[in-house]
Amino acid sequence: MYKTFTMELAGRPLSVDIGRVAAQANGAAFMHYGDTTVLCTATASDKPREGIDFFPLSVEYEEKLYAVGKIPGGFNKREGKASEHAILTSRVIDRPMRPLFPKDYRNDVTLNNLVMSVDQDCSPEIIAMIGASIATSISDIPFDGPISGTQIGLVNGELVVNPTAEQKAASDMALTVASTKEKVIMIEAGANEVSEDIMIKAIYKAHEVNVQVITFIEKIVEEFGKEKHSYESCAIPEELNEAIRAIVTPEQMEVAVFSDEKQVREGNIREIENKLAEAFEEEHPDWLPLIGEAIYQYQKKTVRKMILKDHKRPDGRAITQIRPLAAEIDLLPRVHGSGMFTRGQTQILNVTTLAPLSEAQRLDGLDEAETGKRYMHHYNFPSYSVGETKPSRGPGRREIGHGALAERALVPVLPSEEEFPYAIRTVSETMESNGSTSQASVCASSLSLMAAGVPIKRAVAGISVGLVTGDTDDDYLVLTDIQGLEDFFGDMDFKVAGTHKGITAIQMDIKIHGLTRSIIEEAFVKTKEARTYILDEVMTPVIAEPRKEVGKYAPKIITVQIDPSQIGDVVGQRGKTINAIIDQCGVSIDINDDGLVSICGVEKEGMDKASALIHTIVTDFEEGKIYTGKVVSIKDFGAFLEFAPGKEGMVHISKLAKERVKTVEDVLTLGDVIEVACLGKDKMGRISFSLKDVERYKNKAAE
Repeated sequence: MYKTFTMELAGRPLSVDIGRVAAQANGAAFMHYGDTTVLCTATASDKPREGIDFFPLSVEYEEKLYAVGKIPGGFNKREGKASEHAILTSRVIDRPMRPLFPKDYRNDVTLNNLVMSVDQDCSPEIIAMIGASIATSISDIPFDGPISGTQIGLVNGELVVNPTAEQKAASDMALTVASTKEKVIMIEAGANEVSEDIMIKAIYKAHEVNVQVITFIEKIVEEFGKEKHSYESCAIPEELNEAIRAIVTPEQMEVAVFSDEKQVREGNIREIENKLAEAFEEEHPDWLPLIGEAIYQYQKKTVRKMILKDHKRPDGRAITQIRPLAAEIDLLPRVHGSGMFTRGQTQILNVTTLAPLSEAQRLDGLDEAETGKRYMHHYNFPSYSVGETKPSRGPGRREIGHGALAERALVPVLPSEEEFPYAIRTVSETMESNGSTSQASVCASSLSLMAAGVPIKRAVAGISVGLVTGDTDDDYLVLTDIQGLEDFFGDMDFKVAGTHKGITAIQMDIKIHGLTRSIIEEAFVKTKEARTYILDEVMTPVIAEPRKEVGKYAPKIITVQIDPSQIGDVVGQRGKTINAIIDQCGVSIDINDDGLVSICGVEKEGMDKASALIHTIVTDFEEGKIYTGKVVSIKDFGAFLEFAPGKEGMVHISKLAKERVKTVEDVLTLGDVIEVACLGKDKMGRISFSLKDVERYKNKAAE
């Protein structure tokens, strides 16, 4: 037997089946929202994983194409590796869930979210987050939840809860907020330059909805919740901590971590670890595997005390001070655009590549509204950027997430396809990393795009602020521009990107059980101040606006707008006409469903010729107009001319010359390119052309 729990969420029914499926999982919730169905399960191993110093949580979001009535493409005809969208959704679910598991828990936990049916008006992503929370909360896995998630849109200036597909298409904001019952725990957003005030209102509107859902979840837990199992704690023995403090005093640890050079600090910590290993080697060999984690916690306690109580940061900066900044463009001579942004020991080199719209990325997923994208941002994090040696195995979830965040930040300022008919790819190469490379990627991308001649509306910059909290909600400090150490040992990484006009992207990660409103509001104030400084003082002096033209090595694109009903004339039977134009002119041509023809090439002469040919194909012949054609066929009664691929006309023998012509060959030969005048329609309704009347019509036009 199973039981169904139901509530109304944003005007649509949300129901949860408990005990209906997946009975062998530690916890399972069969979620229904409208016609969207997601199976959410939580499972945990019986024992901790040996040899690790982290909580091994795995969050999976599985997209099955049967959910939208599709069969996967390709030869295999089954789903392969997770799509980027699925990976990003997994990360969004992971971030609010992870802080609520015990810090010393080392059992493997998997939260699986299987999307089985999709109603485009009822987001499977948000239901997966709620379902993961329910499955974990009713399981016997230790968890300090539940949480809930809500999406907020901004349509015609009004905030909309869990917007429908139509509302999402018209929305100026895509905000996801996760909360516990008391506090906000995760924020993810993309926005069309929305103000901080509107964003804060949206966040707390989402929080209100989350509280309602959590109340609903608590009723389910009350009836079906299992007793949480005991587990083998991996906490560091207090005896070891005391022994370490006897050898390395708090003052010595403070000196070790107080450096603005990452390599110096890491060298100091290695010396301490070696010293402790030597001290414990004989009497306490069982402590040796724990030294790394113990020193990590010692560093964390030291750094947090320095910042919160002494207002001292490890690199000596003031609380609101940004690390030294630098911006450059045009580092790489043959690429279409390049820009480099440096913030302390964080450095990103971004490269822009332009291509015809035919090279835009095609997407095959559950969202029917999004089948492709013309702007792609990719982020790479090689091991040398942090002084390590490791082979490259392709982008991981972190790289995909950072690339998507920077992409989301730039999309709102990109020109439309009509304004700039290019596919655009930017690649952020991490040269050096010591905190907040994703926001450095935003800055470098903005520089690179402007250097490439992409007419973005405004420059975009990004910055991250951190947080160190004390024992009470009022005891905290918000830090501007956190470096790696402050991220590792702090409580928050709050990234905000935007323009002078407003916010374009947000990503907030925290390690505690939520943020108060005062912390969030202060974070917005400090990110706006820092963003404004970066835009005005660092980026604008290097390049104030996009270049007026693309670079000499970039492809050139011109557009021709035709009536959509004439697309078939330009394409021709089986592509014969358009392929002939491409071959003749040495260009590439794309046509969209609205009749926008994009002609891409390197030589202006060939592009202009292709444009002229397309205009000829779609324009009706007019009396008195002069046309250029090539003789393609000769008959006894006249010559046939091709004015453009697939568009021909005939000059009667009587119209070849003012004097009488015996044969067509006396005047023309195959392959001749000549000018002829259009005489209009003859008695049979056919278009007639004349060679002998060209000068007369030219003189008439000149008058």
